[in-house]
Amino acid sequence: MAIKVIFVVAITKITKGKSCLWFDYVEPSPRNYKFIMSFSTPAEIVAQAERAALNKILLSFPRTLVAAMLAGIYIAMGGLLSLLIGYGFPEWTAGNPGLQKLLSGCMFPLGLILVVLAGAELFTGNNAVLIPGFMKKKYGIMPILKNWTIVYIGNFIGAIFFVYIMVWCTGIVDADPWKNAIVQIAQAKVNMSGWVVFLKGIGANWLVCLAVWLGFSAHSTAGKMMGLWFPVMCFVAIGYEHSIANMFFIPLGILQGAAISWSDFILANLIPATFGNIVGGALFVGCIYSYLYTKR
Repeated sequence: MAIKVIFVVAITKITKGKSCLWFDYVEPSPRNYKFIMSFSTPAEIVAQAERAALNKILLSFPRTLVAAMLAGIYIAMGGLLSLLIGYGFPEWTAGNPGLQKLLSGCMFPLGLILVVLAGAELFTGNNAVLIPGFMKKKYGIMPILKNWTIVYIGNFIGAIFFVYIMVWCTGIVDADPWKNAIVQIAQAKVNMSGWVVFLKGIGANWLVCLAVWLGFSAHSTAGKMMGLWFPVMCFVAIGYEHSIANMFFIPLGILQGAAISWSDFILANLIPATFGNIVGGALFVGCIYSYLYTKR
């Protein structure tokens, strides 16, 4: 146990190697200290991502699709919680816009925590995770594109299912301030220029994939949750664009009466956000960290 090893080593130093009352002397060594270290090094994270990617690529089509649907649902759950809490206190946030961003940001990471700890396939996370193995030439580009395509479709199906069945049909956001908030959110996302959405998409998945990297790094459940939570909270509070999250926010806004067509949603937001997410995850996390920490 980590606590026992630490205590033994501490007592050993105090007694200068003699046996102590409660524990026998244990010679300090790398083998003992590895129990104390509660995180992986950057090189070990890249190796973990490589192993995870091989499992993802070998997963059958039905299982990949179902796992992707779950991820779309989980991200939508985080989006719903973010909406309800972030916009549920208008009397507090009206004069404090930063407070609304903070509240929304603090709630949204639920989605990625469920994806990583419960197990699901998220398109944006896979943008980075599948890159180390590709750079080591363990597989080509086609398995990556196949996985991304299946997972993206599954994420969309899962998010739309949750929006319609679990939110729209239940009337959870039919009343203000949430109805007005989701309409405004959806319209604001669609009214941005494609270039701005693309750049915000880079920022969003840069942080999401760093969160995934921190999730690989931590060895405990609490450590993984904290590693996943902070970067995701950051991207939501900043206001970056996450394609899978927008599969929840914008369709829900459309159902609640936003003056947006489905073609507006796809062309003005979803496509540029998706390409931005790919750049942010695959290039700025997957490629760079593989280059820095892969042994050659």
